[in-house]
Amino acid sequence: MDTERNLVVKVVQSKLASVQAEYQKAMYYEMGFVVCASLGLLFVLLMPLVGLCFCMCRCCDNCGGEMHQRQRKNAKCKRGFFTTLLFTTSLFITAGVLCAYAANQNLSSQLKGMRRLVNSNMRDLYTFANETPTQIDYLIAQYATAKMKIVSDLDNIGPLLGGKIHEQLGKEALPALDRALNMAGAMRETKEALENVSVTLDTLQDSSSKLTFNLSLVRSRINTTLSDPACATKAAAPICASIRASLSQLRTSANFSGLPDVSEQLARVNNVLNTDLSNIVQKGYLSFNHTPTMVKAQTQNVVANVKGMLDDIGTNVTSFSKMFPVEESLSNFTKYISHTHSKIEDYYPQIDQLDFYRWICCIALCCMVVLILAFNFLGLLCGISGFDKHASPTTRGCVSNTGGNLLMAGVGFSFIFSWVLMGVVVASFVVGGNLEKLVCEPFGTKQLYEVVDTPYVVNPAWKNFIPGFLYQKPEIDLTAESLYRNCKGNKGIYSALHLDNIFNVTALLNSSAYTGDVSRAFDDLRVNLSSIVLLESEGRQNLIRFSNTGVSEINYSLYPEEVNKGVTIMDLLSFSNEMDAQTDKLLRGSLQNVLRGHASSIRQIHSQLVVPLEQSMSTLNQSALWLQKTAPVLPNKIKNVLNAINAAQYLVSQNASNIISQETDKYRQSIVGYFKQYTDWVKTSLEMEVAGCKPFSNIVDSVEIVACSFIVDSLNTFWFGLGCCAIFLIPSVILSVKLAKFYRRMETEDVYDDLETIPMKTMEMGARTGERAPGFYRAQQVVLKTGTEAPLFQTK
Repeated sequence: MDTERNLVVKVVQSKLASVQAEYQKAMYYEMGFVVCASLGLLFVLLMPLVGLCFCMCRCCDNCGGEMHQRQRKNAKCKRGFFTTLLFTTSLFITAGVLCAYAANQNLSSQLKGMRRLVNSNMRDLYTFANETPTQIDYLIAQYATAKMKIVSDLDNIGPLLGGKIHEQLGKEALPALDRALNMAGAMRETKEALENVSVTLDTLQDSSSKLTFNLSLVRSRINTTLSDPACATKAAAPICASIRASLSQLRTSANFSGLPDVSEQLARVNNVLNTDLSNIVQKGYLSFNHTPTMVKAQTQNVVANVKGMLDDIGTNVTSFSKMFPVEESLSNFTKYISHTHSKIEDYYPQIDQLDFYRWICCIALCCMVVLILAFNFLGLLCGISGFDKHASPTTRGCVSNTGGNLLMAGVGFSFIFSWVLMGVVVASFVVGGNLEKLVCEPFGTKQLYEVVDTPYVVNPAWKNFIPGFLYQKPEIDLTAESLYRNCKGNKGIYSALHLDNIFNVTALLNSSAYTGDVSRAFDDLRVNLSSIVLLESEGRQNLIRFSNTGVSEINYSLYPEEVNKGVTIMDLLSFSNEMDAQTDKLLRGSLQNVLRGHASSIRQIHSQLVVPLEQSMSTLNQSALWLQKTAPVLPNKIKNVLNAINAAQYLVSQNASNIISQETDKYRQSIVGYFKQYTDWVKTSLEMEVAGCKPFSNIVDSVEIVACSFIVDSLNTFWFGLGCCAIFLIPSVILSVKLAKFYRRMETEDVYDDLETIPMKTMEMGARTGERAPGFYRAQQVVLKTGTEAPLFQTK
């Protein structure tokens, strides 16, 4: 195929020297066609000549013309063999003629169906012409969607731009405010702890005095009881002495009167906390969170200017479609389609008429074959059904004789029609075969485009003929193959035909042409956040005053030390239980009862004075430990909070320009991005979707279907069927001639004298050589139906 393609290209380019070099290669390719066509022509020339000689030969009683059948022992086998072969050959011929007939009918039906294919392609072209303006209008209308999105972002410039600025500044401002708010909570907790220390300290001092007095009174009463004469007895004396010795443990252990007083510091803290620092910090939060609103208020002029530009850009975009004569071009294209369609429809009657003539001719050729087949099958039918094995060749019946005559009639018509059939086959083979190999196969494999797209083939001055013809720019990389491939993929005709060489949409849809003024409008955007106050001066003074309250100067470690000493030297419950145990050893009497009363008094002192005192000591211990942990670091914490607030305030008021500039650029790119997205979408749609050129590739495919699938394939099937018929007519003729001798009624037959001794071997040799051996005679009809005898032999 490459050799043929190169040869065609060089012939077109008139490179005769190269053609001569490629000629031999092309001849090798065409050798099969040449040989087959030569054989066919030889058949066309020889078949009538052979038929004429055959007829003349039979007229001279040769070539089976002699009405005499020699008797053979294998005559039955030969008759069956020839019958089977002739029947099989006739079946092959039948298959061939049916194939040819089917191809003939298929071509006619497909040509009628071609109209639907043409109408479908024309409808596609109409749809292409009608929908393209609508698609372009849709592209233009989608600017409104982009505009609405831009307007929405402009209307929400506060949350979008101001929110981003607020988010970036908040990374430093919000933690500073959070620390100030936490410090306000710590100040309140410190106040509560100081209040707990002051209140519990007063309570402990008062309760400790009461406990000391009651313990002293109990000791006095117990001493008085132990002075009773009953303790002087031998049994009670040791017990009383033991109780008297333990009375020294009925004393308080902790001395709360020596602990530091926090009343002065608490008064200062209360004075500081008269100012609500939390409320001041919340005002700072509110002021900082007002950033988006401030940004929106300060950018109203810029937003108004950009909205005005959007209207101007919309006007330019709308006028974009008017720059191209789309409607005029498509209107002319629609008229051309209508004119072409009407012209094609005008040719339909002529096509139908020509197809009818072709159909009649093909049917006539098929009828020739059918006529021969009819003689063959009727001859076989009559010969087989009328054959009588007991009848001699001269006494065969009329039906059998008719079968033989029909077979010979088939032979005659075979000689008459076979060369005509072969002539048609040769012509169809040469045309159809070369069309299939040189056009249809390259069309299917797309190699045909390589020939068409070969540089400088169509016009020596044009590298590529399509752009040269359309735009007078033959150097553009636009080939028939790429055009077909792009249209097959239903790409837009703008990209498929490289229409950017006429209508440069890329330049017109350059987003920078529309976004330059919009981008410059944001250069005038100014945002001033100096009015934001994170912490008012009153809040700052509040923190400074709190650090000067002296809370951190108190030695809180003294409180846990004193609390850890306990309330009394000995646990009163243990003392009272021990005293009861000692009293139980005494004899029953007034002394025992009085001592038990004193133990009960000690228990009562524990429950009424010691237990509340222990609870107050626990509260004092907890508050003192918390203050011991937090109070010393409060000044540094307050200092750090003030430093963080000052740094955040400086960032917001004095140094936010960098962040504002960065976020403004991002917001600007977002707005400009809508324009770029829209223009890119329009360009992509024009290249890939708008005015999809698949209808044009469908036309090429339809041409291939009609020319190759309908016409060439049917033509090749037709000549193949007829060719099979013509080839098998040769064995059909031979077999029919051979078989006819077994069915036709002969004029003479072989008769032998059983009395005369004639060597059989000599007779057989004479029969094989065709010479009459001694004693071999040609016999006349010697046995009559009446049974009378005629002369037995008559010498020739």
